[in-house]
Amino acid sequence: MMEAPPSDRLLGMELYATDSPGCKGRLRAEIEDFVVEEIYEDQSYEGGRYLVVEVEKVDWETHHLVRDLSRQLQISQKRFGWAGTKDKKAVTRQRMSIMSLDEKQLQRAALPGVKIRVLGRSNRGVSLGDLRGNRFAVRIREVDLDHEEAARRVAAVTGEIEERGGLPNYFGVQRFGEVRPVTHLVGEALVRGDPERAAMTYLALPFPREPETTREARGRLLADRDFGRALKEYPLRLRYERAMMARLLEEEDYSRSFDVLATNLKRLFVHAYQSLLYNRILSRRMRAGLPLGRAVEGDVVCFSKGGLPDVDRLQKVDKSNIAAVNRLAERGRAFVTLPLLGHKSALAGGLPGDIERSVLEEEGVDLSDFRVGANPDLGSPGNRRPALLRVEPVAEIEDGGSILLKFDLPAGSYATVVLREYMKPAEGAEADRSVVPSSDIL
Repeated sequence: MMEAPPSDRLLGMELYATDSPGCKGRLRAEIEDFVVEEIYEDQSYEGGRYLVVEVEKVDWETHHLVRDLSRQLQISQKRFGWAGTKDKKAVTRQRMSIMSLDEKQLQRAALPGVKIRVLGRSNRGVSLGDLRGNRFAVRIREVDLDHEEAARRVAAVTGEIEERGGLPNYFGVQRFGEVRPVTHLVGEALVRGDPERAAMTYLALPFPREPETTREARGRLLADRDFGRALKEYPLRLRYERAMMARLLEEEDYSRSFDVLATNLKRLFVHAYQSLLYNRILSRRMRAGLPLGRAVEGDVVCFSKGGLPDVDRLQKVDKSNIAAVNRLAERGRAFVTLPLLGHKSALAGGLPGDIERSVLEEEGVDLSDFRVGANPDLGSPGNRRPALLRVEPVAEIEDGGSILLKFDLPAGSYATVVLREYMKPAEGAEADRSVVPSSDIL
């Protein structure tokens, strides 16, 4: 296993699963290079209070799209439902439901780069549980290899993925923030009982890839905590930061300043810190030589539901059941899981449990800390997540120094986890997207 570059290691992705050299190259040179389409079970929409639509959007973040659609349709954002948030710099197709909306009212909606197709009506809104996965078609450009060498490298990586039965199911950089990977730092501060540090990290920690004026405004706020002046300086697009600062002007309660954010956004912070710790546990398991697709004694596995992992159905593995569990694992009906640590988490046993405890001890946090006593709405009880990402990429070597990769992923898994294995970008190139400045200045 190859060591990953420092930018990936900062996010817990310490290793590559494949040893073959990558092709490097460039992602998202054009918006159309990254296409994502949601995968659902066949469904019929035969009537009900929810209008179900398919939205194709170019260069739109899901929450921003819903905000602008709600304004044009003159309805509350709470009437929208969707199954997953998609990349902004991409062409994406996803389903949405809109409660109590007549199809004719869609005529009011006219946003650039957005097409809406009506699928029908339903008695229930679209939600995360409906989504089976996502289908990706991603073009890597500027590959500085001849056709034969590019084909050889891509085939070698594909062969290793097939041999291993998939890849480590890391959380990709999007979980932490591509331009400004700060979400996990905020979550860590909340878990450590420092809401002031959490709020100031979110509001004021500048990052290299932000516009210069934004970096300067954040730096001034970091130095003097003058929220009134910062409200005048921060661009309107930073509406979440502006809302928090307005609350802090009213009441200097850092933990409660997060209450102005939408529920799903509030929960992202501690979830991102859980994701970082998950990535570290996964890397340490790989270093220990433990398999990802087969259980060892002490593991906690989940079972399949509709062909996908169901983390609501868990079982500990011991001498009495390990053979049966691994027979199911070979048939894709049982999956080794790792913890998203929370205040209700139960750690594994044996060597897997030792790994989980060692990460907690090195972090200096306790499971009870994930309650976030200052504001329990920000805390998390924890969960578990499959360790192995089952994926079967198909690659096409194109003329002009580009490679087209096509693959399906289950909901909650990240395309960048697949792409990094094929690219293995040099540090300072594509990898610099996740460089994290020190938060010691806070």
